Amino acid sequence: MNDFADRFTKVLAPVAAYDSDIRIVASDGVWVEDDAGNRYLDFACGISVTNLGHQHPGVKAAVLEQIDQLWHAGGSFKYESKLRAAEALAEVTPDGIDQFLFMNSGAESVEAAVKLARKTSGRQGVIVFRGGFHGRTMGSVTYTTSKAKYRQGYHPLVPSVFVTPFPHPYAWQMDQKEADERAIDELRRMFRHEVLPSEVAAFLVEPVQGEGGYYPASPAFLAELRRMADESGILLILDEVQTGFGRTGDWFAADVLGVRPDILVLGKAIANGFPLSAVGASAEIYDEWPPGSHGTTFGGNPVSCAAATATVEALHEVIPTVGPLSAHAFGRFNEMAERFETIRDVRGLGLMVGVEMGYEDGTPNPDALVFVRQYAQDRGMFILACGPDANVIRFIPPLVVTKDDLDHGIDLLEEAVAAYEAQ
Repeated sequence: MNDFADRFTKVLAPVAAYDSDIRIVASDGVWVEDDAGNRYLDFACGISVTNLGHQHPGVKAAVLEQIDQLWHAGGSFKYESKLRAAEALAEVTPDGIDQFLFMNSGAESVEAAVKLARKTSGRQGVIVFRGGFHGRTMGSVTYTTSKAKYRQGYHPLVPSVFVTPFPHPYAWQMDQKEADERAIDELRRMFRHEVLPSEVAAFLVEPVQGEGGYYPASPAFLAELRRMADESGILLILDEVQTGFGRTGDWFAADVLGVRPDILVLGKAIANGFPLSAVGASAEIYDEWPPGSHGTTFGGNPVSCAAATATVEALHEVIPTVGPLSAHAFGRFNEMAERFETIRDVRGLGLMVGVEMGYEDGTPNPDALVFVRQYAQDRGMFILACGPDANVIRFIPPLVVTKDDLDHGIDLLEEAVAAYEAQ
């Protein structure tokens, strides 16, 4: 183990942070195993990627079959696995999302989506929402405001990007309707004071903020954004990189919340761990983006596309199970919130649950989350944090989790919070 750690430190840049020093050597379903034979529930889920768990047989079979045929093409020629992946996406994405551009990562697809909106609208302004996370490339980090650290040291950022509040009921200590009204009022003020709607190409918004603290938008808030977009000729870009492919209880949060995007950004769980992302839009919008205006060497890799098709096929049977598991998880966390002072708020959609840790006066308590994460890891479960103060448990088990394993994970968190408060 020490030899591995020394070798790792010697050749791998420390800028890429890791949540533990544990060396994983095997995986299966919702479990991973380290080099000492210890097993862990992987409720970090590859940062909301392995919705089907590890080593899913359908995905593995599709990947192995594709490797025997073709594993790279670039833009040199066309191939079946890319076509099949796009056809599979067209069957499950919201109405009006007809065509797809494949990229490698969520950040790349965010970049492509904004370029698409700017090019086709002839406008340059982009409005983003405070607390959103859209990636870490120079363009996407400009749109990211979930944590100031992500932007620190990288100024000047991309110009003509305007930040407006996203409804945060708990942080603002108000109900959802009041928070929605405050956010919409601030957006209207922006149009009066900072940028005219006629200069805005797109709204870029996560329907459930991920890194920003697992705040879901309300249907009413998104409906008003949709109305304002239609009124002013603004394109509505939904960043569903983290919320897509069953995470929120339906194929996409757009389905759950009843909003129609003009452009849909997909990633993370799209291929259950193989590098792939996509930008979906109508054929009408894509017809306005001339060939060669954007491109990629590895985006739409044949093997990743085969994995994506198999992932979509498998999720047809898995997604209907998310609702009951979600109701059970929220029931347990809400019950815990009534008993533990440290748990201040429980929010989210589907199996995308945020559990906010705070002090009695409502201020964030990141120390509690550090304790809870370490307690859980020591007893066999990985979880992640989110929020600008890193005080929100990001509870994202694989969607294939059994009720017994789900309860085991929640039991560990319950024990951890009890142990923290007993100190």
